[in-house]
Amino acid sequence: MSLPVIFVLYFISAAVLVYFSIKCADYVDLLDKKTDISGAFIGGVILAAVTSLPELVTSLSAVFVVKNPGLIIGNVLGSNIFNLCIFGGAILLCAKAFSTCKIGKAHVMTLLCTLAACAMMALVFWINNGDTAFGQIPVVNLNAFSFLILVVYFISFRFLSNDDSENDEEDTSPLTVRQIVIRFILMAIGLVGMSIVVTALTDKLQTELRLDESLAGALFLGVATSLPELTSSIALIRRRNFNAMVGNVVGSNMFNFTIFSIVDIFSGHVIYPAASTVSLQTKNMLVFGVLSTVLTMAAILLQSKMKSAPKQSGGLTVTYAGIGALILGSYLVALVLPFSLIG
Repeated sequence: MSLPVIFVLYFISAAVLVYFSIKCADYVDLLDKKTDISGAFIGGVILAAVTSLPELVTSLSAVFVVKNPGLIIGNVLGSNIFNLCIFGGAILLCAKAFSTCKIGKAHVMTLLCTLAACAMMALVFWINNGDTAFGQIPVVNLNAFSFLILVVYFISFRFLSNDDSENDEEDTSPLTVRQIVIRFILMAIGLVGMSIVVTALTDKLQTELRLDESLAGALFLGVATSLPELTSSIALIRRRNFNAMVGNVVGSNMFNFTIFSIVDIFSGHVIYPAASTVSLQTKNMLVFGVLSTVLTMAAILLQSKMKSAPKQSGGLTVTYAGIGALILGSYLVALVLPFSLIG
C-alpha cells in the first residue's frame, strides 16, 4: 500500500471518528438535561470514558495487533496535551462566555489526580533502574505504578460523582432517556471499531515515514484519537455546556493514564521503558503536559473565584485568552523542541 493511499485512508477514518464523537456529545448533552446527574460527572466520567475509548483500543491494538507497544506512550501523552489544547482554544476564543458559565469544583480535584499520575510517570522516565523501568515488579511483567494510577483514578471518580453542579438549559428533545442511552452506546461501538483501523494505519505511517515510535504515537494516534474529545467539546460549547466540556477534557486525560494500567495488567508485556531508553520527545511531552495541566487548573480556579467577586470582565477576558494561548503554545513547543535541538 502506497504512502498517499495510507494517508487518504487515515483521514477518512479520522472523519468517521469525528462523526461518531459529535453524536456522542449530542446524547451526553441530552442526558445532562433529562437526568439529575451533574454535568461534571456526565462529562468527566461518561463522555470522557467513551471519547477515550479510541486511546484505549488503539493502545491495546498497538500491543496485540501491530506488536508495537512503543506507540502507547506517545498515544497517551500526545492525546493528553492535545486535549488540553481543546480547553486552551475554548477559553482563548470564548473567554467572555467562559467567565460567566458554571464550572464544577470537582474538575480541580481531577486535575490534581492527573498531576499525581504525571509525577509517577516522571519517576519512571527519569530514575535509572538499569535495564528495567523504575517501579517494575521483579519476575512478573507488571509495574507498581499501574496499580497506583488506578487508585488515583477512582479517587477522581469519587469527587466527580459528588459534584452538585447542574445544567439549567431547557430540555426540548422528544427522545426518552432509554432511547438516548441506546443511541449513545451504538455511537460508542462505532468509535471502538474505527479506533482499531486508525491504529493499523498509524503503524504503517510510522514505518513508511521512519518516525520515532513516541512521535508517531503523538502525531497520528494522539491527534486522531483526540478528535472525539475535540469535536464533542466543540459541540458542547455550542450548547453552552462548558461544565460537561471541561469534564470531557480533564476526565479524558485522567482516564488516559489508566490505559497504562489496563494494558500493563492484561497484556503480559512490559509497557514502561527503562529510563535510559526514554526519548527526549517523550520527556518533553510529559513536561509540557504538566505545564498545560497547571495552566488549566489556574484558569478554572480563577473563574470560580472571580464569579463571586466584583466583575472585571475586560481584564479577565484578556487573562483567560492569555492562559489559552500559553496552553496552545506549550503543545507546539513540545512537538518542535526536539527537532530544533537536533538541528
